[in-house]
Amino acid sequence: MLSLDKISKHYEDFSLKEVSFTVQKGDYFILLGRSGAGKSMVLETIAGLITPDSGSIRMDGRDITRDKIQTREIGLVFQDHAIFPHMKVRENLAYALHRGKYTASQKEEKVKAVSEQLGFGHLLGRRPPTLSGGELQRVALARTLIQEPKILLLDEPLASIDSRMKSGLRSLLRSIHRKGQTLIHVTHDYEEALSLATRVAVIDDGMIVQEGNPQEVFRHPRSEFVAHFAGLQNFFPVTLENREGQTLARTGGPAIRLRTEESCPEGFIIIRGEDIVLSPGPVDTSMINNFQGTITEIIPSRSGFEVTVDAGIRLYAVVTEESAARLSLGEGQKIWVHFKASAVRFIPR
Repeated sequence: MLSLDKISKHYEDFSLKEVSFTVQKGDYFILLGRSGAGKSMVLETIAGLITPDSGSIRMDGRDITRDKIQTREIGLVFQDHAIFPHMKVRENLAYALHRGKYTASQKEEKVKAVSEQLGFGHLLGRRPPTLSGGELQRVALARTLIQEPKILLLDEPLASIDSRMKSGLRSLLRSIHRKGQTLIHVTHDYEEALSLATRVAVIDDGMIVQEGNPQEVFRHPRSEFVAHFAGLQNFFPVTLENREGQTLARTGGPAIRLRTEESCPEGFIIIRGEDIVLSPGPVDTSMINNFQGTITEIIPSRSGFEVTVDAGIRLYAVVTEESAARLSLGEGQKIWVHFKASAVRFIPR
């Protein structure tokens, strides 16, 4: 439905570099990256606010690279909402229809329909300064949806919303998507991408570094940047060697045993923190990787605690509150680290 082919745009201090991806009809496509990665620039290029230096944008096979924003059938919701403060909510929504051939009664009908759909029909008589952040975001979404765009572009739509309101707005976005709306949503929030996206592209320094469905991207990152961005802390550059029928990963610290059919000797390994077991001493276990180290840091996490162990390399283990209490974990404590060879995943360079 929408395709970007090698879109480039150069500024003095930043450039988009041959950005390419395709969004199919009905996708919830999330462009994920840190601040300054180029996410919003890509969105504004799709909308027609920025003209690329090279490359093309096609919608349903038609080249729209240099079309005016008004003719693209694309709706953009800005991060700052861009709601007229002097107009009531009803007038803000109706204003979005001023270019269409609608009668006053048709406009009012559409205003009521979209406001009820997004759950703020009771706010039509209010002015924007009296609304909460979540309510403003709903109004901004409605003002764009009322124009029936083929693609809805969202620029960090949950960034300015408090955590109490985010859950409701995520549900609203899912509902809009389920009704068949195609969305492109930029964010720096990994959890936001996991909870909403059907497709994800990760952007770094103006380049797309990985694209796929969320499970593929976050479970099988192809680069150190994507792994760290997804919160995978145990990510190490390694060289593989074979010794006595076993594959070893040389890390610059301890050699780690793993299973892989890859023939490339250079790459990275990933170990999930949840797959690492801690014990106060050596144990008789089927886990083939066993190292002694020192606890350097203990940080509360959603699952309990994240424990950092210096075992020649820094390993991050995730333990429950019960396990932490049972082991009486403390910084500076000697501890044993255990994990299976099958828990180590190799990514060729």
